Amino acid sequence: MNEVKSKAPLWVKVVSVFAVIFGVMTLISGGSVLFIDSARRGAGAYVPFVTWFNFIAGLVYIIAGAGIWKLQKWSGQLSIFLAVSTLLVFIAFGIHIIYGGSYEMRTVAAMTLRFSVWAAISYFVCGLIGCGRKPTAT
Repeated sequence: MNEVKSKAPLWVKVVSVFAVIFGVMTLISGGSVLFIDSARRGAGAYVPFVTWFNFIAGLVYIIAGAGIWKLQKWSGQLSIFLAVSTLLVFIAFGIHIIYGGSYEMRTVAAMTLRFSVWAAISYFVCGLIGCGRKPTAT
């Protein structure tokens, strides 16, 4: 019912595959820092709440990618959620830095990339399938 019935353009398939691959890579990178001692030592001054968020978000990226493939309206809404939640964690990370918390510049770059990717995906996917509520009749 929440599915767009038209055939998806090629770019939608590319975006959905990208989202799934991005999710798998995020799960691997975050999971290795969280669960493998040698990776954790190599990560330097990682910020645990950012790493946990990214690890969990990696699974959600995969779910969103699958929904985008099938042109599910909820996948656009989930993409917006991913962009907004990433921005909120990025802001919290910024506050952590302002108050003197240790961090790695690669985390700043990674969070910039993650937010930019999901903002762009949500913009284009919502433009195709629509993500908001239907207008109410007046």
